[in-house]
Amino acid sequence: MSDVEIVISDDPAGVVAHLLAAQAHAGGHIVLTGGSTPGRAYELAAAQEPDWSRAEVWWGDERCVPPDDELSNYGMAKGTLFDRLATQPAAVHRMRGELGADPGAEDYDRELGDLARFDFVLLGLGPDGHTASLFPDQPTLDETEKRVLGAHAQLEPFVDRITLTLPLLRAAHAVVFLVTGESKADASARAFAGEPSRSTPGSLVRAISGTTTAVLDRAAASKL
Repeated sequence: MSDVEIVISDDPAGVVAHLLAAQAHAGGHIVLTGGSTPGRAYELAAAQEPDWSRAEVWWGDERCVPPDDELSNYGMAKGTLFDRLATQPAAVHRMRGELGADPGAEDYDRELGDLARFDFVLLGLGPDGHTASLFPDQPTLDETEKRVLGAHAQLEPFVDRITLTLPLLRAAHAVVFLVTGESKADASARAFAGEPSRSTPGSLVRAISGTTTAVLDRAAASKL
């Protein structure tokens, strides 16, 4: 598809780390994601650029758990990124999952203030095609006004979520997907080589007036 650049790499975390480090050096508003592969990218990015003082950090989604819970996306980023930096970001805008889905979403909307566009959004892709906590064929995909919503998990772990919505994700200057593993091959084919579909939310996230890049390992890209 012409609306997404595909990068296939033997070291996708390294590719994304370089992009993250460059954005942190330049400054701006950076959206992080959860998962084990991003964790490796965060470690590498911290080594490449230990000064994040010009950046503000946000999240695309969060589980409704306390920040020290093993399921917390913030907690993962703290251990792999923030704790390794010499200079912390200008601001770390945590989604307060412990408030619950809807109250947490309302709180994060207030946190966003008048921010209408992120500089860099990092996303993953689930085997079912979900991205952030936008799951297939769910009402959250129909939201056109709100920037943040509460969401119910459609796969394990079955924990309520807070998620950014499609309009805010699409408004970004740069959207980058990081996808690894054979279990993501079918979803990657649908998201990056198929037609946009509510059954594959990842196919719906494209930067309207920016760039969209999918960084995949060879296993995830095997059906493209």
